[in-house]
Amino acid sequence: MTAAARVLELLVDRGETLAVAESLTGGLVAAELTSVPGASNSFRGSVTAYATPLKRELLGVDGGLLAERGAVDPEVARQMAAGVRRVLGTDWGISTTGVAGPEPQDCKPVGTVYVAVAGPDGAENVAALRLNGGRADIRRESVRGVLALLCAELGKNARAQDTEQNGGN
Repeated sequence: MTAAARVLELLVDRGETLAVAESLTGGLVAAELTSVPGASNSFRGSVTAYATPLKRELLGVDGGLLAERGAVDPEVARQMAAGVRRVLGTDWGISTTGVAGPEPQDCKPVGTVYVAVAGPDGAENVAALRLNGGRADIRRESVRGVLALLCAELGKNARAQDTEQNGGN
């Protein structure tokens, strides 16, 4: 089973929805999710905010943060995930931002990537990825990274719900 299929299965089991905010991946996360039959049961849509101003205008990323640190930053990734969740009205939001190359961006080397998850009850997680290879490799590994992060978060969240429902045992 692919990571996308696993994520979608977990979301369907929980009756929850997902939205994606992408930068360097340019729609690859959404494409991976929608390649799975039945994706529409939990995947609502995506925003490809490739240009930095769109991160602020569409997703609500803090303009001061973008001016100070640039778009390749863990807090930007976190705000993108929270923003797409809010804008598209979903339970979960995930995001990708980083440098696929061939040139550095915002003083960050090629292969610097941040992926983030925002979910219900304040669930948030950001991961820094340091990826090698060419542009296509970095973009593909970024997709894998963000789906793995969401899968882990869904698993952790499910265990917490089980514990609550079973009296803490």
